[in-house]
Amino acid sequence: MQFPILSVLTIIPLLGALFIATLRGDEAIVAKNARWVALWTALITFALSLVLVFNFDAANAGFQFMERAVWFAPANIYYVRGVDGISIWFVAASALLTISAILCSWNSITTRVPMYHMALMILLTMMIGVFSSLDLILLFVFFEGVLLPMFFIIGIWGGSRRIYSSYKFFLYTMLGSLFMLLAMLTIYVQTGSTDLTALINHHHLPLNIQVWLFAAFFLSFAIKSPMWPVHTWLPDAHVEAPTAGSVILAGILLKMGGYGFMRFCIQLLPEASQLMAPLVMILSAVAIIYTSLVALAQQDMKKMIAYSSVAHMGFVTLGLFSFTHQGLDGAMLVMLSHTIVSAALFLCIGFMYDRLHTREITAYGGLANITPHFAVVMMFFTLASVGLPGTSGFVGEFLSMLGAWQTHPTITAFAAIGVILGAAYMLRLYRACCFGVPATQDVRRMKDMTPREWAIFAPLLLLVIWMGVYPTTFSSFYQANLQSILTPAHHGAVK
Repeated sequence: MQFPILSVLTIIPLLGALFIATLRGDEAIVAKNARWVALWTALITFALSLVLVFNFDAANAGFQFMERAVWFAPANIYYVRGVDGISIWFVAASALLTISAILCSWNSITTRVPMYHMALMILLTMMIGVFSSLDLILLFVFFEGVLLPMFFIIGIWGGSRRIYSSYKFFLYTMLGSLFMLLAMLTIYVQTGSTDLTALINHHHLPLNIQVWLFAAFFLSFAIKSPMWPVHTWLPDAHVEAPTAGSVILAGILLKMGGYGFMRFCIQLLPEASQLMAPLVMILSAVAIIYTSLVALAQQDMKKMIAYSSVAHMGFVTLGLFSFTHQGLDGAMLVMLSHTIVSAALFLCIGFMYDRLHTREITAYGGLANITPHFAVVMMFFTLASVGLPGTSGFVGEFLSMLGAWQTHPTITAFAAIGVILGAAYMLRLYRACCFGVPATQDVRRMKDMTPREWAIFAPLLLLVIWMGVYPTTFSSFYQANLQSILTPAHHGAVK
């Protein structure tokens, strides 16, 4: 029997949370110990996730590191875990960004510190569970479990409108999850199984049932991504969340929508996905243009990056529903790039907010002279978000549009306007913050990056450049999976 590494990965953060709960003594000492326990727990989890990566067989299109046990035998429900080339990177990214979230909160979170780090640890457990669960019911448990810690992170440690934003986030995503649960129950009634591997390989649902299931899954994942017009919870959640909440929300939680589209809509319901693809691509193009224009009008830096996330996820769905190898490849690279770049941009905003306590773009200026190291770091992530060749943002957007062009050139041409708009709002943000004259004396007194902040940004910088210069390192893991997804989808189209 092989070592149950996925279960261990899931349990370690929970053990960290339980250990933090047992800490007693002076409040300052407990807070310090809670930070270190959370950091070491996340580091160990990340190290174990790299063991997955280094031992992964990229030529195998199936699920690996499989774990299976009887969960509820009378209902034919099993505890099934496994990862493939699509999900393995998100498991590793969940641990990496949790480390960033803990480090960026080191001095900024000063109230209920143990509870805060317990929430981060539980959130890490749930995120790993989502990307490694292969039973519908088990996956749904983890999918819903993500909501509670993020609800508390926004609602307790957020900004002035944190209660409103946390409830809006919770209710929106709960509504989508309700439709997802109904779809899963329908699949169970139709097939008698909740094992995702068996459903993908051995069950074929009639087209009329696929269409209704697609509608339910699509609504759930469209809210999670989020797609226009069900995106309105995201800007509020980002603005009010602490920096760590925004990092996890943009870096990982939004990818659960894209992952769900691939795993459930395209892989499990290929014929319905082909049928609905033109509508999804139109919605994607509208989302890219509309949210880019809205981002261009923002004065709050967090709102601008939040709307840009909606636009970037539009490129994901554009590539996914092109049903071409280039499109799916590009969608995956956009998700991986956005995981790093969006998290890094929110960390940059957190860097400025920690020093000046404002997110208004007009409150800054001249940072290239005052904090030159930070200005260089922010420049790299800004250019990656724009999609400059040589950075991670370019490869994914190019491939997703190339794939979409092969099937829907008019929609793709319309969506390509978003690339220009993206450059406009991101360069406007960088110019206003880093060039010109400092807006106030407080800006002139800003300190440059500390060693802790260098430790946060350095691995993200490395990944942005690495993914931009040599994307095959990452894309080789899921090429076999993309082919296995496209084959039944194309057969469904022929039928």
